[in-house]
Parts: sequence; C-alpha cells; structure tokens
Amino acid sequence: MNISARVRAHRDQEAQSARTARARLADAEAAEYGRRARLSLGGAFAVFARRPSPWSIAALLAGALTARLVVGDWQPTDALVPVLMLALFPFAEWVIHVCVLHWRPRRLGPVTIDSLLARKHREHHADPRDVPLVFIPWQTLLWLLPALVLIGLLAFPRPGLGLTFLVVLGVLGLNYEWTHYLIHTDYQPRSRLFKAVRRNHRLHHFKNEHFWFTVTTSGTADRFLRTCPDPAGVTASPTVKALHAQGIG
Repeated sequence: MNISARVRAHRDQEAQSARTARARLADAEAAEYGRRARLSLGGAFAVFARRPSPWSIAALLAGALTARLVVGDWQPTDALVPVLMLALFPFAEWVIHVCVLHWRPRRLGPVTIDSLLARKHREHHADPRDVPLVFIPWQTLLWLLPALVLIGLLAFPRPGLGLTFLVVLGVLGLNYEWTHYLIHTDYQPRSRLFKAVRRNHRLHHFKNEHFWFTVTTSGTADRFLRTCPDPAGVTASPTVKALHAQGIG
C-alpha cells in the first residue's frame, strides 16, 4: 500500500471513529431525554430536595416563622407586607435578572469586575440542563441570608413586621427555586399558568436572552417593562448560550 492509500485509509478510519462517537453521544442524549421526559413531580422534588439552596431558604423560613409566632404583636400592617411583596416581586426578579445576573464583566484598570452570580448565570445559559447551575450558589447564600435577616430586624419599625417580611421572603424564595428548577426539567406542566411561566422562561434561554426576564410569573413585569414581545417577531439570538460573547466592556 502506497503512502497516499495509507493516508486515505487513516482518514477514513478517523471519520468512522468520529461518526461512531457522534452516534454514541446521540444515543446517550436520547436516553437522557427519555429518562427526563418521564420525570414525575415526585421525582423532580427528590432531586430538588438534595440541593443546598432549598434547605438554606427553608431554614430561614422556619426560623422566621417560629420567631414571628413567638413575638406576636399582630397588626394590620402585617397583612399589608405580603400584598406589597407579591406585587413587587416580579419587578425585583426583573431587576436582579437584568442588572445582576446579566452583568457584563467590566474592567476597572487592571481589575475585572465580575460577580460569582453573573459568572454562574453565564454557565447556566451555556448549559440550561445542568442542575446545580439552576440554583442560587451556596457561596452567595452564605452572605445573602444573614444580610436579609439584618434587613428584617433593622429596617422595619417593629420586630414583628420585620419577621413577617422574612417569612414572606422565605416563601417567595422557595417558590422561585422550585419554579426555576422545574422549568429546566422535562416535567410537563398541566396548569395553564405554569405552562405560560415555563414557555416565558424557555424563550429567554432558547430564543433570545434580551427578553422575558421574569421567572415565577408569566411576564407581568416583562409586559410592563416592554421585554415581552411576540416571539414570532423576535430574531433568534446567536449569543443566547454565550452571554456577552463579544467580550468584556
């Protein structure tokens, strides 16, 4: 066999190996999709309950609720706090998503300003199925939860009201983590509301990262802030899985 024939044979062998590898990868992906597509709500919760973030937020909720019952001092403003927080939470989600999670790395002299939350969120966009990346990083919770407790105890006119704030915040936090996680599984929702929520967030991840920033609602804040366009009129973004691929600002 001459040299040219050997080269061609070697190339054919490499091409066959590559085709085999791709076929095996496709089979593995198909099997994984099939496994996830059969995911039940109970199976989803079993995975959810093994993550540190829900346990951390649940501990905050349990502690705040216990303290709230012990303190007592119930007043009409305790009923107003949940109403206001529920109304404002979609807008808080929007602001955090746009300004914190989608933060573009910036250079300040020799220093690059780029938070852990922003870095993890870019990884989340690159691989939306990676379960650990769906949740709030535990490193962030180490400082965030104590900061929220201080706000609850110091920023309100009476301890009972601050504890009410922390209880509602714990409920909202758990709902956020559960909803966000469930959206990124192949669990098929049954309710119209969750179908709309799921569709809204998946458009953000798979259509265009510049729109649809709310997570636990079907676009309340997005519609108000004009980031909820008709998907048919939105161009698919080439950077939806590679946020800020153009570089550091």
